[in-house]
Amino acid sequence: HNRLPIGREMQTRDRILDTALVLFGMRGVDAVSLDEIARTVGVRKQTVLYWFENKDTLVDEVLGVAAAELVIVIDAALRAAPDDPLDRIDAVIRAVFRPAVRRPALLGLIREVSRLDTAQAERLRERLTPLVDRAVGYLSAEMDAGRLRRGDPGLVAALGYATLTGIATEPEALRAVGWQRDAAGLRALRDELRAFLRAALSP
Repeated sequence: HNRLPIGREMQTRDRILDTALVLFGMRGVDAVSLDEIARTVGVRKQTVLYWFENKDTLVDEVLGVAAAELVIVIDAALRAAPDDPLDRIDAVIRAVFRPAVRRPALLGLIREVSRLDTAQAERLRERLTPLVDRAVGYLSAEMDAGRLRRGDPGLVAALGYATLTGIATEPEALRAVGWQRDAAGLRALRDELRAFLRAALSP
């Protein structure tokens, strides 16, 4: 579709994306049909297929929206954060948890990522690579400057990422220690992660 969507048409596309994000995140990609998405949005299935060639295309777009949201949130947090690297890391963690507390479906979406087929997973990885590269570059520069404890910047970034995705993919492991996946539980976990990284990275 080369013509630019305007007004109500674009709103329909956004509503389809938003509904798909919530349903995929809450119930899993496989459990949700295009028919159900169309019903929830209040349009015909043909309308969904007008905007998105098939379900795979819709899944790709939903993941793209979620990745873009993450980039915007992190950028805004970094712009507002003080210069101290520990404060900046803290600001990023708080920023990443904020949408997760507001929209639990986003955590579910992270869980779904591990079940994607190879091509989809690769496309998502391409979207997130610049973000990861920036994080590793930043940690490396601050370690070189002596403002963070010397360590492997790639592994530190990976540990942070693994913690976030682990919340989504391994809630049972967390429930074993009495953790509840609700807003209060997410905030408690966020604060533990902030304290842990601050202690681990203090020079």
